[in-house]
Amino acid sequence: MTKFKLEYIWLDGYKPTQTLRSKTKIIKDFSGKLEDCPIWSFDGSSTEQAPGNSSDCLLKPVAIYPDPGRRNAYLVMTEVLSADGKAHPSNGRATIDDQDDDFWFGFEQEYFLWDPATNRPLGFPAEGYPEPQGPYYCGVGAHRSYGRDIVEEHMDLCIDAGLNIEGINAEVAAGQWEFQMFAKGAQEAGDQIWVGRYLLERTAEKYGVVINWHCKPVKGDWNGSGMHANFSNTVLRTCGSEETYKKILEAFRPVTAEHIAVYGADNHLRLTGLHETQSIDEYSYGISDRGASIRIPPITVENGWKGYVEDRRPNSEADPYKVAARIIKTVKSAL
Repeated sequence: MTKFKLEYIWLDGYKPTQTLRSKTKIIKDFSGKLEDCPIWSFDGSSTEQAPGNSSDCLLKPVAIYPDPGRRNAYLVMTEVLSADGKAHPSNGRATIDDQDDDFWFGFEQEYFLWDPATNRPLGFPAEGYPEPQGPYYCGVGAHRSYGRDIVEEHMDLCIDAGLNIEGINAEVAAGQWEFQMFAKGAQEAGDQIWVGRYLLERTAEKYGVVINWHCKPVKGDWNGSGMHANFSNTVLRTCGSEETYKKILEAFRPVTAEHIAVYGADNHLRLTGLHETQSIDEYSYGISDRGASIRIPPITVENGWKGYVEDRRPNSEADPYKVAARIIKTVKSAL
């Protein structure tokens, strides 16, 4: 008889930014299949998801991956249900309208590796500042690359877990990094980002390093952190029409506030019109324009207006489920 460890992962009800929670369930002779993961419960009064006098919430498994960091173990991404079996108000995954997986998403997750001893990014001295940003982007060398062991280990864990990680790179500020995930289907894309975040948090624990997801943890002339959302659907991938692209992108203009509302807390600190961003109060799009709200990649144009676009406004703390749900709603309104 073999015992297996199932790590149930979910999002709590904290506002304005939800955070990860997890707990381990031990079961016997597990098949490794999602359908054999039982619904489990937890104390929602401890996660801002239920009152103490009626505290049970349910964890519904929605995705499963091998856990490369543990023996006979699996990572089980779940969504939260209320005790009556309905989607909990904190459940952003349940709001996604993409039942046929027509929408494809590639998320670029930025973050800072943070030294808890100095309360500053890795690579920052205890006082003052390092060399101004510029040489750190895709930088090489101990004087430009900080925390590579953590980042490389996380990448390998994601690959071994079967996540569709597409790359990593050092970002513009010292101690800032990025990983990219892609999936066909908005819910799966969100699942993979959240499990990728979980693995990063757990990896950094071993090194005594904190993952700072905040969109602007270092004030001043330093880039903030985003979670750029590259997206497409069948129309964008096949239309071959500049007019269709413009029609879809114009549909984002009147609902700018609705998008910003789910693109992460404190985004006004990051979306200033500087550091490769558009101002939070403005909306624009352009070919190869990293200062626009939405960038049209040159490859999409070169391919005869068949491809994808990149919404650069979601920040590093945004919930990919809610970001995807809002993008899908806007695109569908234009079609």
